[in-house]
Amino acid sequence: MPKFIIERDIPGAGGLSPAQLQQISQNSCSVLRQLGPDIQWVESYVTPERVFCVYIAESEDIIRKHAEAGGFPANRISEVKAIIDPTTAAKSGA
Repeated sequence: MPKFIIERDIPGAGGLSPAQLQQISQNSCSVLRQLGPDIQWVESYVTPERVFCVYIAESEDIIRKHAEAGGFPANRISEVKAIIDPTTAAKSGA
């Protein structure tokens, strides 16, 4: 399944308390259970004004359904086409 990065514009996100983040996470997981195996939350990064989420999903459409049912934004959804890291620099061409 494809991997996606979802940008959620949430003013003040970096100031959310651990209890608020837990509640948001529980809400997200509840919606994921309802949607079934075609979508999986991998992890999220909270910054001062945005949350960047990594999902594995069948399509962008199911990500939008998740956001709508959960009541949180999905301002930008981008499909990941490749993943690189420092080990990529060391790989030799075949």
